[in-house]
Amino acid sequence: MTPDRISRTARILVVDDEPANVTLLRAVLTSAGYTALRCCTDPREAVRLHQEDRFDLILLDIRMPGMDGFMVMETLAPLHKDDFLPVIVLTAHDDRETRRRALSLGARDFVTKPFSMDEVLLRVRNQLEVRALHQSLEERVRARTQDLMLAQHEVLRRLGRAGEYRDNETGAHVMRMAHSCRLLALAAGLGQTHAENIFQASQMHDIGKIGVPDSVLLKPGRLSGDEWEIMKRHVAISGEILAEPTSELLKLARVIALTHHERYDGSGYPEGLVGDAIPIEGRIATICDIFDALTSVRPYKAAWSAPDAMAFLREHAGDMLDPTLVALFEQILPQVLALRELFSD
Repeated sequence: MTPDRISRTARILVVDDEPANVTLLRAVLTSAGYTALRCCTDPREAVRLHQEDRFDLILLDIRMPGMDGFMVMETLAPLHKDDFLPVIVLTAHDDRETRRRALSLGARDFVTKPFSMDEVLLRVRNQLEVRALHQSLEERVRARTQDLMLAQHEVLRRLGRAGEYRDNETGAHVMRMAHSCRLLALAAGLGQTHAENIFQASQMHDIGKIGVPDSVLLKPGRLSGDEWEIMKRHVAISGEILAEPTSELLKLARVIALTHHERYDGSGYPEGLVGDAIPIEGRIATICDIFDALTSVRPYKAAWSAPDAMAFLREHAGDMLDPTLVALFEQILPQVLALRELFSD
């Protein structure tokens, strides 16, 4: 019996404390055309080998001294949390309890000693085919998940820019602010994945501007008390637009939208949160949003210079702004300023 093209190079590990069994299985599998074989008689070596080079299939004896096959499967199981343990059990004990325990630990099939060579080859081929199908399905699921994530990111980006177009004709503020948030998150040690999520989510920070009247949003002078209260409502509107999120990314977008106007000393809105009670994502967004707003032209003001805007952040570190994050922002300032070349108004 000859294996197909896919399984011919499948990595197979044979583990049995009886050298004669190992020799026999090696000869049978080699003669059938399998080329990537490893064999050992020490179960501890088998664990090490599989940790270093994940095999496509393990033919595993159960009754071995020191570390039996059950212990091997228990040790290897954490390596396959998102996969199945590719084990065919070799055993002279065909009792119900042995089978039950092996199956409960993740074994996929059994070969009973003494071996029938045709049966061994059939079971090996079948398990390799199942594994190949499983891996193909996993790849398709990963690809589909990636497509859905890209679509979600695209929706966040477009909705964020839609809100920003209300008072910025290019929507470039959103991209500069979001990229700055990612840089600051990385500088704060939040890690690549968390920083990327903040980048995506922060693009929705001002989506609530959609609900603010032009007479207030685009007013070329100082807002009156009543107008300021109307302007502040954009945070609540953002919260309503992003209410009851089902994905982690939208949950984070809502957190940032609701907290990027909070202030470190409790003087912000809408909740008057203080210090670390403000989520770090909100504290990051606050600094990046303020800096970009200060250095941008708005209907009610001219753009500040970067040194003046940075001086403002330093002046308010510890009252309005998280002082640790302000210091980190100053370290990444050259990268932040480079964003203005990429995303100019």
